[in-house]
Amino acid sequence: MALAGAFVWGCAMSQTTVTRPAGAPVPLQIATKGDLIGLYDRQADAIDSLNASVTMTLTAGSAYTGVIKQYHQVTGFILAQKPSSIRVIGQAPVVGTNIFDMESDGQTFNIFIPSQNKFLTGPANLERPSAKPIENLRPQHLTSAVFWDAIPDDVPVLIEEAREAPSQYYVLTVVRLASEAGTETNAPENSTGNAKNWEIARKIWFDRSDLSVVRIQTYGPGGKLDSDVRYAGWDSFGAVKYSRQISINRPAGDYSLQIGVIKLTANESISADHFVLKQPPGTELVRVGEEPEGAKP
Repeated sequence: MALAGAFVWGCAMSQTTVTRPAGAPVPLQIATKGDLIGLYDRQADAIDSLNASVTMTLTAGSAYTGVIKQYHQVTGFILAQKPSSIRVIGQAPVVGTNIFDMESDGQTFNIFIPSQNKFLTGPANLERPSAKPIENLRPQHLTSAVFWDAIPDDVPVLIEEAREAPSQYYVLTVVRLASEAGTETNAPENSTGNAKNWEIARKIWFDRSDLSVVRIQTYGPGGKLDSDVRYAGWDSFGAVKYSRQISINRPAGDYSLQIGVIKLTANESISADHFVLKQPPGTELVRVGEEPEGAKP
């Protein structure tokens, strides 16, 4: 009996469990820093204009504010023309009435909200968070998400490998002079021969399964994360490739916007009048940045 017990115990101790993999592992692509810069720049240069039918879902508030609110999905259109013209229209499903109409030329923005009978206008570079996160949405925030700036030849770029299970990535970090936030230029040496201070301008993530760009993080002065944009479902639209799913997260504005591309036409001429948004008669004009603090839109 003792021998039989020992035999059973030994079998129990030596038992192994084999877990079958969900599927064959995807081979990782190998690329150099130069390869990745070339891939990114070609995509950045491939599209000069776009006309897209989209769905948009806005989530305002975050867990730490306790103001999480999921807004209903809306349908709409995005018209964009390089370098900085954009028009975004959001419509209620089925009935097709406009919920908002936004436009920016890179210098100023205009937003018409029919339900509030308000017409908002202000400088495009104004970043003054509102107590209501939905009011932090600006058309120019979408411009940098749908159009990419090519990486200048003279700026330093770092490369690293990263892993966020189950995927693996290459990450390019583009840097700039700390004194020149908003631009990406190389730094001459100062009189002592030491390079000036650097800071992060962008991080560009490539999925190593196919080397597609899946994430672009943009930083402001002092390493502050301005935007975190994710891309998925790359597909062919005529002669160009474009992401069918774009997720924009703006930490300072406390909102995120998910864009689903239904239909897209690229590189066709768009007349300038499509980017003109005038104040409708009888609406309240709000000059954002000029109104009293207690009267924020």
